Amino acid sequence: MESIINFFRGIDPILAAFIATTFTWLVTAAGASLVFFFKTMHRGWLDGMLGFTGGVMVAASFWSLLTPSIEMSERLYPGWSWMPAAVGFLSGALFLFFLDKSLPHLHINFGENETEGVKTQLHKTTLLVLAITLHNIPEGLAVGVLFGAAANGMEGASIAGAVALAIGIGIQNFPEGFAVAMPLRRAGASRFKSFWYGQLSAIVEPIAGVLGAILVIYVEPILPFAMAFAAGAMIFVVVEEVIPETQRDKYTDVAVLGFMAGFVVMMILDVSLG
Repeated sequence: MESIINFFRGIDPILAAFIATTFTWLVTAAGASLVFFFKTMHRGWLDGMLGFTGGVMVAASFWSLLTPSIEMSERLYPGWSWMPAAVGFLSGALFLFFLDKSLPHLHINFGENETEGVKTQLHKTTLLVLAITLHNIPEGLAVGVLFGAAANGMEGASIAGAVALAIGIGIQNFPEGFAVAMPLRRAGASRFKSFWYGQLSAIVEPIAGVLGAILVIYVEPILPFAMAFAAGAMIFVVVEEVIPETQRDKYTDVAVLGFMAGFVVMMILDVSLG
């Protein structure tokens, strides 16, 4: 692990953000590739994996983003250290709120009559992919922002912490890729088409990661706002999307246990590495 951290320390932070978020995208593709071997998945497993995803995102929002944001603000905005975290957090949630209302999409366990966003005639497959794409924007942004913060030497941010966040996001992306591809396969899509759309949902992560890194490297005062923004966007996704998707069948307790496991895994990664 130390060699990986040293590798990222030795390269340009924008390139580091791109490599890290490409890793999270490829892990999504690896999860989606399971459709080549399976056509169905027990609903309990799906809910448990979605719960795990939510736990990782909540833990990452606090340990990797909000806490460093407040620590940075103590130096940049003395006496107002709470302000960037509060403003950024609410802004991130509102950003996802407006995307959620404007971009047509369909959550994984929802029926076709439960599409959200503007009315559209898009196919269910496209709507599912758009939903997960919304989900992945704040994840990529979070990784990129943290690499940019570490490159600027900001207190509370480190390359090790950014690597820990990328690993945590990657871990939860594996079941997420499977969770996207499997409903498509079950609905009759071919194995390749199911895999293609499953991995495509995470291609936005490298884009968001690079943009996040560039932004915070060249505009240092917005760093704590940007970190809290990514945290707010991720929490919005968990509460508005991930948790409701796990509460529509009889496996709600499995989903809760998955959430707890995801939170603990991300917490251990961030505390031990960051």
